[in-house]
Amino acid sequence: MALVPYALARPFLFGLDAEAAHDVTLGALARIQHTPLVCSVMQPRVADPVTVAGLRFANRVGLAAGLDKNGECIDGFGAMGFGFIEVGTVTPKAQPGNPKPRLFRLPEANGLINRLGFNNDGLAAFIANVKRARFRRRGGILGLNIGKNATTTIDRAADDYLACLAGVYPHADYVTVNISSPNTKNLRELQSDAALDALLAALQERKAQLVTEHGRKVPLFVKIAPDLSAAQVKSIAATLKANGIDGVVATNTTIARDAVKGLPHGDEAGGLSGRPVFEASNRVIAQLRAALGSGYPIIGVGGVMSGADAVAKIAAGADLVQIYTGFIYGGPSLVTEAARAIARAR
Repeated sequence: MALVPYALARPFLFGLDAEAAHDVTLGALARIQHTPLVCSVMQPRVADPVTVAGLRFANRVGLAAGLDKNGECIDGFGAMGFGFIEVGTVTPKAQPGNPKPRLFRLPEANGLINRLGFNNDGLAAFIANVKRARFRRRGGILGLNIGKNATTTIDRAADDYLACLAGVYPHADYVTVNISSPNTKNLRELQSDAALDALLAALQERKAQLVTEHGRKVPLFVKIAPDLSAAQVKSIAATLKANGIDGVVATNTTIARDAVKGLPHGDEAGGLSGRPVFEASNRVIAQLRAALGSGYPIIGVGGVMSGADAVAKIAAGADLVQIYTGFIYGGPSLVTEAARAIARAR
């Protein structure tokens, strides 16, 4: 049990600018994660093991990519009871992201809007942080999320993804290809039929080489958007299967604003996460499950704010769930709550 209840820390953090609070939190977590002070954030890890994509997860609740873009706090988050952790998105070169302010809370809707734009320290720094982390060496499942630099034109996007795949491959339990952030210009164009097919074919060709080089197969997932029609979801599902992709993460943030219309910051540009994306995410998960069949791995993410929400994600068709915005609003106890709820519901 955490020694410092999140309810006491939250008023201080929510009194800060949203990105400043994020930076303060990660900075503190990075400093304490390898000291006895990590007990101040520690949560029990619910034992509810499951095998997905050939990997054995301690439980079905993971940290979504985006919260720890540089992989600096893997062990700190690992102490909070997660069954798995995903970090990134990383790009080949360091980049500052979009101009500030670029992260906004919408507490009335339990939501966040971000237009961070893949701000990160680059592939070399990311790999160094991942190699220092002890979580994976102690049996934790670690996913590494890859993207493209903002300055890389969309027709050269595959070059960035291939560079990142080669860099992270030896250090990942699975790799997620992020083609669905709304904050990098034209990125979502990679979800179209021809572009997606070409990118995935190139990644699979490189992966085959990496399997030979490293003597191990690392599952490849693709993260998609919630703002897709049923026909688009069905087409993406067919493309994933045709290219032998191991799994899908559904979903990223939404560009829809119906759920936050009229709220402070509700009209800010960027991706909306949290409660407002819950139903859209579940809809895409259900459509994917129908198209992909019962055995295809799906990680469900979007709007998990409670144990009941996590159970609903599983009921929609997800094998595993991830949290991000719910963690910001609810703190580490949500991890245990969600994992226990899923274990009881099965």
